[in-house]
Amino acid sequence: MKKVVFVTFCALVATSAFSQQRKETRNQKKEDRKEKIQLLQKQEEEGAMIFHKQNAFGVRLYSDGYSAFYELGILKTPVKTSLYSLEIGERKHPKEDKLSRGVLGFAVGNPFIYGKINNFYFTKLGYGQQRLLGVKGNKNGVAVSALYGGGFSAGLLKPYYITVNNARNEQEQIKYNNNNAVFLSATDIIGASGFGKGFNEIKFVPGGFAKTALRFDYGRYNEVVSAIEVGLGAEFYSQKMPILLLNKEKQLFFNAYAAIVFGKRK
Repeated sequence: MKKVVFVTFCALVATSAFSQQRKETRNQKKEDRKEKIQLLQKQEEEGAMIFHKQNAFGVRLYSDGYSAFYELGILKTPVKTSLYSLEIGERKHPKEDKLSRGVLGFAVGNPFIYGKINNFYFTKLGYGQQRLLGVKGNKNGVAVSALYGGGFSAGLLKPYYITVNNARNEQEQIKYNNNNAVFLSATDIIGASGFGKGFNEIKFVPGGFAKTALRFDYGRYNEVVSAIEVGLGAEFYSQKMPILLLNKEKQLFFNAYAAIVFGKRK
């Protein structure tokens, strides 16, 4: 009987000690969490960009095109964030000129780009870093960050179709080849074909890209991304990209851009 009572007493003591230890551990975790929250709040009040993850969207206007993009940011330190991005857009030749054919002052057919042989679209998958250079100072200030990175770029060449009057004086949709002089005969061109024409003939050209930029985040609260970005970029493809006739074809593209960025942090 005494042995049973002793064993029971020891079990109660052990259970009590274990419960007390768990309670102290929980209390310590609460204190640690509270201190961390207080530190984050203090840093936020001082203008630091404090978050765990950010989802941002935006549009970029390039010196030779445009794009839309999505960006996932993962905070690594208070000043460094890893960025993963997806971007889709179109690259244009700087000498492109859109024309319309008119009869008695009225436009006939769709506007067309004289001498264009391919639409040049691209899709980019990238990785980079964002480094905080200057905090906001207060919630109404502007945070300045440096961005740099690079990745894979898929160039997509879609034949550019136009509607022309052929030798039989019939309307015909054509793309450029070395034998159809009518492609450059402005008097025979009626207009551009529909946007969807040629998508089943897209040619894939692999490449890579690199960029560097400055981002100015003027969002009033840390949980909202509101920023303007300006930067420089370069793209290199595995072959020359034919866009416009009678102009030099390039593999390497340099460009400048400005972007509007918006999103959320948490």
